[in-house]
Amino acid sequence: MPVGPYGALLDAVRGVRWPARRPVAQGAPGAHQARSRGVAPEFAEYRPYRQGDDPKRLDWKLLARSDKAFVRLAPDHAVLGTTLLLDASASMAFPESEPNKWLQAKRLVVGLAAVTHASGDPVGVSIATADGLRRLEPRTRAGIVGDIARSVDVVQPGGAPPLADAVTSAAARVLVVTDCLGDLEMLRRALARHIARGGEAWLVHVVSAAELEPAADPMLAVDPEDASRQRPLFAATRAGYQAQFAEFRAATARALRADGVQYVEVRDDEPSEAAVRRIARPPETAR
Repeated sequence: MPVGPYGALLDAVRGVRWPARRPVAQGAPGAHQARSRGVAPEFAEYRPYRQGDDPKRLDWKLLARSDKAFVRLAPDHAVLGTTLLLDASASMAFPESEPNKWLQAKRLVVGLAAVTHASGDPVGVSIATADGLRRLEPRTRAGIVGDIARSVDVVQPGGAPPLADAVTSAAARVLVVTDCLGDLEMLRRALARHIARGGEAWLVHVVSAAELEPAADPMLAVDPEDASRQRPLFAATRAGYQAQFAEFRAATARALRADGVQYVEVRDDEPSEAAVRRIARPPETAR
């Protein structure tokens, strides 16, 4: 596991677990509740004893009371393959100084990779770059978190690469880290299809403090992915811009959540370890 710029982050998220939001398909034994039920001491429900069941799983007290043989069932548990999909479009490099969206996005990917790996789940990364999709397939082997960290560190944001196609080849759980300034509607449809196929979909919307609270001094805002799209910002237009940006974020959250996507907004100046914990928090305690 790398130390370097991520050492403190990885120390801070040690012990964090990221539970699945619903039962997962049966596979290799793991930490997440599976859709099937097996025979185990942890009680969930009873079923009649069948030839071949381990007699040790019989509920002997119930047998003594009713003269009927039942075994105790509990949910099976399985691993959940996870793909972290990182948006490396030009707009993610905003602002030029740190903290910025790109730095936060990289730290979130590395932190969540470590959390996933610590749970015994296969984890990989797909990075949508101007030169195409760069992929590391989900793996559980030692060193995968370091490989993911090195993969994201060599990428420089640029262009306007699509994200939707990468969802198709993602693992059962896919988490997209993006600023939602690309083709959001196509991405939304891809995530909805992923959920319909039985997968779990997340979108982490990274926003910059400079986008939320632009400087009071007059400036010309230029879309880094399309220089022809420009907007002057000065005192008279600042409030209008902030209202429109707030409505865009709220509408995005509503639409994705209505599709079943787990949506989380993260500012670029939020401590990364706090954001990782907030994303991974079980749903009954999530805010």
